[in-house]
Amino acid sequence: MSKLVYLVPLFPLLGFLINGLFRKSLSKGLIGVIGSGAILASFIVSLVLFFDVKSAGAALPVEPLFTFINTASFKIDFAFQVDQLSSLFLLIITGVGFLIHLYSTAYMHEETEAHFGRYFAYLNLFVFSMLLLVLGANYVIMFIGWEGVGLCSYLLIGYWFKNSEYNYAATKAFVMNRIGDLGFLLAIFWLLSKLGAVSFVEVFTHLDKLTPGDITAITVLLFVGAMGKSAQIPLYTWLPDAMAGPTPVSALIHAATMVTAGIYMVARSNALYSLSEVAQHLVTIIGLATALFSATIALRQNDIKKVLAYSTVSQLGYMFIGLGVGAYTGAVFHVMTHAFFKALLFLGAGSVIHAMHHEQDIRKMGGLRKYLPTTHWTFLAGCIAIAGIPPLSGFFSKDEILAAAYAKNPVYWGLGVAGAALTAFYMFRLYATTFLGNFRGTHEQEHHLHESPAAMTWPLIILAVLSIIAGFVGVPEVLGGGHMLRSFLAPVLVTEHHPEIEHSTEYMLMGVSVALAAIAIIIAINKFSKKPQLEEPAGFGKVLADKWYVDELYDAIIVKPLNAFAGFLKNVVEKSGIDGIVNGVGRFVQYSARQLRLLQSGQVGSYILFMVLSMVVFFLVYWNQAMITHFFQKIF
Repeated sequence: MSKLVYLVPLFPLLGFLINGLFRKSLSKGLIGVIGSGAILASFIVSLVLFFDVKSAGAALPVEPLFTFINTASFKIDFAFQVDQLSSLFLLIITGVGFLIHLYSTAYMHEETEAHFGRYFAYLNLFVFSMLLLVLGANYVIMFIGWEGVGLCSYLLIGYWFKNSEYNYAATKAFVMNRIGDLGFLLAIFWLLSKLGAVSFVEVFTHLDKLTPGDITAITVLLFVGAMGKSAQIPLYTWLPDAMAGPTPVSALIHAATMVTAGIYMVARSNALYSLSEVAQHLVTIIGLATALFSATIALRQNDIKKVLAYSTVSQLGYMFIGLGVGAYTGAVFHVMTHAFFKALLFLGAGSVIHAMHHEQDIRKMGGLRKYLPTTHWTFLAGCIAIAGIPPLSGFFSKDEILAAAYAKNPVYWGLGVAGAALTAFYMFRLYATTFLGNFRGTHEQEHHLHESPAAMTWPLIILAVLSIIAGFVGVPEVLGGGHMLRSFLAPVLVTEHHPEIEHSTEYMLMGVSVALAAIAIIIAINKFSKKPQLEEPAGFGKVLADKWYVDELYDAIIVKPLNAFAGFLKNVVEKSGIDGIVNGVGRFVQYSARQLRLLQSGQVGSYILFMVLSMVVFFLVYWNQAMITHFFQKIF
């Protein structure tokens, strides 16, 4: 059955080619069927592969499709690897991806056929690239998929390309990801120079050939790549701006693809990271800083999608905390649960925006629960899940990370719990301001409020159910579970750290986390359902609303100096220097030609005069040369 693996990325690739090449001749219905059907077919094959891996209890054989690079010193195959980790990610990508495609058929119905086809072509290509990233049996194939999702994010964020601000957001995402990608690329070169190999099997079986310095350098460089793709400080500012794309695109980027790539890469490289304490500390500290910093920004955002965007950045920080403290299963577990409830929240936000005729400011909403009942209840389920309230999925995955952080350093746990409380507060501020209280929009908006069509509500219902039940695959032993997910992933995450914590301590940690989240929820609902924040933020609230002025800081210390330097190169070095010399030579030649042509007067007397003068000049030169030679002979 391992030969089926090539069908998983093949179906989205075919969907991309068909919808992309024939977008102007296909109907919207057919485009939607092809785009969604391709992902559904990949999901079905992924299910077969998942159960094959589960029943075998081991990875399927790696079968190279062809030799990609072959030199005297190394050989790189184009090969896919299906094991416990990649098969789980296949289900997340194709399962959530299919629901987003199905949702898009209704959400994007106002687009023309050509643009509708372009949208689904890009969406299929995005999923294809992510599948390539996850399935690659070596770092080079992973990097190809890595670059592919970067390209597709650019195309989809700037989908409405006639808006210059959206184009700027797409360019920002592309450039910031390229900064991180350089680190990933250098790590690959380092592995090739030291081991002559980049396949996971060869690298992880020859780690003894690497010095501690090599391992630290490689893991830090890989993490630089992960910081860009998974939006960690300082390379996080592109992700909130990625909201410029259509809402289903935001759901795909934030939940099922792209931002989880960095988590997957570090988890896949767990054998490397477990040997570098420096890299582990770096990953943990960056994750903690990102989780807290972005949570504070989310407190005062009024754009419904921006709140969810900063929430994603914060949750990615928690995943990196798990990776840094050695809780690799916890990090992957949170990737899975986060994919369900974050896709649910973004698609729920899309349903609200659809009903509000593209209004995204939550201050102009309120009381929507009676107009959008399905959207309301599913969105509430997503809020409870992300807040970490049992027995929903977010509770199990987040508390597993926090417990591992406590075992590593209680300070990590304290900061993590503070971030969890902030998460509960800003999510229920969003919920209360949007769905509770009285409607604050225009009379025309209220008149047209209606629940979304079935193609949009069914994905919400399915994702809500998954957000509720998905946590039960990782019930810890302290709660009477066997943690099926940990047992399943154990053959891949071989270096996972299992902290020794007494059951009483675990109960205390869970109790504190849940209690703080519950208090934050109660405060948020009581405050914002009765008196939402409608005024423009002032004081410290303005600092949070303006995102701590990080974009302005980057603009001042990076963008403006680079633009000034580029202006110097253009106006001084190139224009006055290089162009000045080249153009000066040209002007000199032209001027000389214009003057010399005056000598051709056509008068015979002038020509005789020039001939006599020339003879005199030759005589003087010859005489002076003889005199100079005689003079030097006298001296020497």
